[in-house]
Parts: sequence; structure tokens; C-alpha cells
Amino acid sequence: MERASQVVGQSGPFLDALERASRAAALDRPVLVIGERGTGKELVAERLHRLSGRWDQPLVVMNCAALPETLIEAELFGHESGAFTGATKARAGRFEEADGGTLFLDELGTLSMGAQERLLRAVEYGEVTRIGSSRPIRVDVRIVAATNEHLPDRVERGTFRADLLDRLSFEVVTLPPLRARPGDIMVLADFFGRRMAAEIGRDEWPGFGPNAVDQLMEHRWPGNVRELRNAVERSVYRWERPGPIDLVEIDPFASPFRPRTAGAAPIPAAAPITGDAPEPAAPDDPCDDFKTRVNRFERQLLTRAMAEARYNQRTCADALGLTYDQLRHALKRHGLLGQGG
Repeated sequence: MERASQVVGQSGPFLDALERASRAAALDRPVLVIGERGTGKELVAERLHRLSGRWDQPLVVMNCAALPETLIEAELFGHESGAFTGATKARAGRFEEADGGTLFLDELGTLSMGAQERLLRAVEYGEVTRIGSSRPIRVDVRIVAATNEHLPDRVERGTFRADLLDRLSFEVVTLPPLRARPGDIMVLADFFGRRMAAEIGRDEWPGFGPNAVDQLMEHRWPGNVRELRNAVERSVYRWERPGPIDLVEIDPFASPFRPRTAGAAPIPAAAPITGDAPEPAAPDDPCDDFKTRVNRFERQLLTRAMAEARYNQRTCADALGLTYDQLRHALKRHGLLGQGG
């Protein structure tokens, strides 16, 4: 696997995890990388390979969740011609492809118990046997595995082999979620924003406005760095006005015209600006008073609604349940009357 990847971040928990991975890289032992989706587990696996003595050998990636259970063992260990229906010719498995290098097993927890048993034998003895063959093949492979589960709990429930976990967890690198490294949010956003601006041919990077910064810092980012990257890149290419980007398109499905799910309660994309307007989902600064919080929420709502209406004030007023004059008054109060101009 060849790629141009960069690991960006400066928070303590993130740098501690990178340091642990870097120290383990030189040791020819298995490493287990744990983290929520979007935290960069594959980037850490690549770092472990590039800093190891196997750096000039193959780095083979296999997503264990991407294949049906019936094919996982054939992908891992290979098969001989005629071993099963559809096996018209012999094929080497991922272990053979990674011989001399590193095999990265993503979503390790999805492996069946049968595949776990064969994986354990391969790790313990350095041998794999293709499906349909009785002849073992010697392989020299370093295993790096990743999961978003707490595997000791799986062992307790009897759905993951304790002996396999023991063999794979010589070192465990746990990546912090983005919400645990708030100091990295704007660092990452600026990095992704600059990269996207260059990709689409923008002459310069204008940065983020105060409203966008508030959105970036207040969102919980359940999809972590991957979600942040998508939101920033989407916002950069959609922003057509001069000056700093002041609206982050976090939800690509947000629209006053989005279809309703059958049987589900309707969820408006933007709530009307009334005394009953809901509080923002993300908490405000505890030092802010009620009026400051309401004003911030109202401004964010107006900015988003105007962007969704492509800065057509009458369309925006209709979507928010306001008259044209009421919308104009609200935009003027927040200094947004020139939006889209």
C-alpha cells in the first residue's frame, strides 16, 4: 500500500499515542491499535510499518468487516484451485502477499471463531495452509491489528479467543477521540482547509470566520478526524463568497426539502425563530448569559438557513416560517443583511 499520509496534531494524549507507536515500531512484535471510527488507526498502522525494519517490504491491508464470513479465511490464507465453488485457480492469501512485511488487519473483532483459530496458528507458528491444501507455507509477517471494540469484554462473553488476544496485544496503542483533544480541532481544520483550497485552485486560504470557529469547537465530532475532514472540505468547496469561511457544512443532508422517513416524526432542518426555539445541541460557554447564548444560536441558524436557500431571502423566510420583513429585520440585527451579495 503506497500513500502520501500526514499525521497532524499537537495535543498531549495524541502525541503520547504516537510516541508509544513509534517506540513499538522497531520491535518485531504484534501491535493492537484501538480507537473509535475516524481516529486514524490505519495511519498509525502505516507509521508502525514505515518506522520498522520492514519499511521496504509490503504493507498489506485487509478490512475484516468488508468480506462475508465464508470468504475471510480464503482471503487471509489463500486457496487452491477447486477448493470451493468458484475457485477456478489457486490464489495466494494476504499472509503470503505480506511475507517479509506487515499485515494490517482492520476491524479485527469481526473475525469468526474459526478464522480466529487459524489466525492464532499463523501467528504462533509462522505457517499458513491454503484452503484445499495440506501443505503448510512458511511466512514471515508482522501483525498489526485494529478494532473499535474493547476486546477483553469480548473474551469475557466468549466471542473472542483469549489466547489470540494474548498473542496480538504485545503492545496496545489507544487513540484518543477528537473530543478528548480539542486543541487539535482548529489545527486539523486549518490543515484540511488549506489542502482543499489548493486542490480546487483557490489563490489563497482565507481561514475561518468566528461563526465557523464556534461550530467547529462546539460539535462533538462522533466521526472524529474523518468527519471533521469531510465537513471542512465540503465547506471550503461550497463557500462562494470572498473572505473567511463562516459556515461549516457539518451535515451534508441538511435541507428544508429533505424527504421524511416513513413512520418517523418530522425533523425540521431549521427551526423557526420564536420564543420556543430549542437550545443549541452543543453546550455554550458557561460564562455566557442567556441573551448571549440566544443571539449566538439565532445567528448560526440564520447563517445556515441563508446558505441552504442559496442566499435567496424569500426562500429563506419561507423555510424559517417568517415573513420577508421579519427575516430582513433579523438579518440586519446580526449584521448578515449583505449575505450572498
